Amino acid sequence: MPDYQAVLFDFFGTLTRSVQRGAAHLGTAELLGCPTETLTEVLNRTYYERASGLLGNAEATLRWVCAQAGVHPSDRALRAAVASRHRAIRADTRLRADAVPVLAALRQRGLRTGVVSDCTHELPAFLPQLAIAPLLDVRVFSVQVGRCKPDAALYLTACRRLGLAPDECLYVGDGGSQELTGAERAGMTAVRLAAPDLAEHMVFNADREWRGRTLGALREVLDLVGTAAETAGVGTFGVGSGVGGPAA
Repeated sequence: MPDYQAVLFDFFGTLTRSVQRGAAHLGTAELLGCPTETLTEVLNRTYYERASGLLGNAEATLRWVCAQAGVHPSDRALRAAVASRHRAIRADTRLRADAVPVLAALRQRGLRTGVVSDCTHELPAFLPQLAIAPLLDVRVFSVQVGRCKPDAALYLTACRRLGLAPDECLYVGDGGSQELTGAERAGMTAVRLAAPDLAEHMVFNADREWRGRTLGALREVLDLVGTAAETAGVGTFGVGSGVGGPAA
């Protein structure tokens, strides 16, 4: 394998376990006066419009979603729903048990690390509170860049912030949003995480035609970046788990 200088990770389904919308989303629909099924349908079909950030801030985006669903909540109800959605999304997923140890091991081996994620406004707001936050050199969010995967802009933004060329970076993702194809087109090496729990993962525009290298567990990333001296704490994959964030 090449001598990588950085490893970049997708967030949802990669650093976190599989994601599904949980029961907490029911409260958001109730606050908006919208049937849950209707809200879910609109959220599913507008994911990339919302994740691009082009609809405005979280409140403006949710108001647009309401218009698509045919409901018109009051300003007070909308603000309450924004807060409810933030809580619901954060509750949806947990960090993988090996996320913190793997990131720590990579940094101890001298590699840079980062997240490149399609997401709506919630993830940038709460990622700084997660256990992985101090272990990330860069955080690139579609909602802030104005583009979604597989657009090269996201990957190249991470490279620019790291001061590295794309071929110096390894990209790891579950394959949503054709992210693996996008990473390779941008000049990176990409590998797919195919952990068993991802069979239940909520995913949009999956990278179904990609046939590259596959990992069965996140910790296998360490095998791809050399055999540096033993790293303290890497063998204990039960530490560092925590609450993560949503896909949609």
